[in-house]
Amino acid sequence: MDFISLIILGFVQGVTEFLPISSTGHLILAREFFGFGDAFGLAEDAVLHLATALAVVVYFKKDIMQMALAMLRAIVQKTYSRDAKMALALLVGTIPAALIGFFFQGAIETVLRGSWIVALGLVLGSVVFIVAEQVNKTVVTKKDITIKKGFVIGFFQALALIPGMSRSGMTISGGLLFGLSREEAARFGFLLSFPIILGAGSVKLFEIMQVGAIETVGAPLFAGAVVAFLSGMLAIHTLLIFIRTHTLIPFAIYRLVLAGVIIVTLVAV
Repeated sequence: MDFISLIILGFVQGVTEFLPISSTGHLILAREFFGFGDAFGLAEDAVLHLATALAVVVYFKKDIMQMALAMLRAIVQKTYSRDAKMALALLVGTIPAALIGFFFQGAIETVLRGSWIVALGLVLGSVVFIVAEQVNKTVVTKKDITIKKGFVIGFFQALALIPGMSRSGMTISGGLLFGLSREEAARFGFLLSFPIILGAGSVKLFEIMQVGAIETVGAPLFAGAVVAFLSGMLAIHTLLIFIRTHTLIPFAIYRLVLAGVIIVTLVAV
């Protein structure tokens, strides 16, 4: 695939990974809309995901460092601060998506790659957004993350294995259902995404290196990864600002409209 194609995909990946509109779904749609080749599609997508994983590390480097130090103090002093509890919540929250992704990798990479699946995921995800916002309205005092909540929110992240659902959208919704503030739910969701994105990207990068595909798409893929990293940083910053004073409803509306367009197009064809 050429430079322009991968730069477009890199931009789509970077923006949609963190906005709650589904990066996987938009990558599938972008490939179909522009007619991009799919010979190394999953591998390319995974490397672009690695770039957005790096964006999480860079953007939240201070938070990650604080949690690492808090965990060290917890091990030595046996006292668990808020940052240590956050780190443990992130650790256990990674388990559901990691296990489901490992055992159902084949179906995820084949059966769940069509436009109909994306449309269904967009609709179902929007319903989750709306329900989460309604439930969160009833919470008078916003709550902190706990290890148990982190584990359950991890199952919401696992729903994002279905294209169209959105990793950030599902984790934010899970946080809202448990009474977290929107900003805290988004922050936890972004941090929770890092291990899964990193793991999936690393595995796929190893696979394309094994078959020599890295020589074929190496330079264009690097350019796409740089774009994905930069646009990912911008998307994180933008959503954290937006979510402080706005709900997920605008994204739900966008998703429903997009799902409608996809369905009408598929039926017309």
